[in-house]
Amino acid sequence: MSAHDQNSSVVKKFQQKYWRTKQTLIKVSGRKEDEHVVASDAELDGKLEVFHSIQRTCMELLKVTEQYQRRICNFSQEENELGVFLRAQGSRDKTRAGKIMQATGKALCFSSQQRLSLRNPLCRLYQEVETFRYRAISDTWLTVNHMEQSRTEYRGALLWMKDVSQELDPDTHKQMEKFRKVQAQVRSTKTSFDKLKNDVCQKVDLLGASRCNLLSHVLTTPATPIWMLPRNRAELRCFSLLLCRQTRPGRG
Repeated sequence: MSAHDQNSSVVKKFQQKYWRTKQTLIKVSGRKEDEHVVASDAELDGKLEVFHSIQRTCMELLKVTEQYQRRICNFSQEENELGVFLRAQGSRDKTRAGKIMQATGKALCFSSQQRLSLRNPLCRLYQEVETFRYRAISDTWLTVNHMEQSRTEYRGALLWMKDVSQELDPDTHKQMEKFRKVQAQVRSTKTSFDKLKNDVCQKVDLLGASRCNLLSHVLTTPATPIWMLPRNRAELRCFSLLLCRQTRPGRG
């Protein structure tokens, strides 16, 4: 490579970096971009909104699940301690009040065990969502980052071509040659951007479908004990109430 070619290559790289940096500043500062260029990426931007929503809601689900597990454990412990206390006090009291306390204590202890049974399916839910976040979401996030870098390159090249075209004189060979080089740069960056753009759209669609399948499968496990818990507690309360009635004076 001659010295002239080397200098041309250095200048070209410097110009590419300049226009890429300028496009980055436009994006960061929130300045208005060409409406036609923005409109051409409407579908992509819609997919990105879906991706960020999935990313955000998965984090929220993890936080809520973790809080729910912790509160279930605390509540179950308090409920069990109260049940043990009532049973102990009831065993010392030989009146019908003692029988009521023992029955209520047993109901509370059993209820605390039932409530604690929710912890295992909730742990599984947390682990499955965490794995989904680390693998599927992280993989899509990397592709989105590469796409954004490619989009910046492409839009920077468009800015460069717009700048060159404003001073273009078709009768000047040197200017036409410069325009053709910039035009080739635009085509090259567009090809790269279009490929990554398509990859992002496909991955976001797949990510949304995968999340639906994951949640529909995982949530069926904790659903059963969650719905059974109020029913079991209601049956225990009815049993305690029946025992109270049976221990009234004048009965058995």
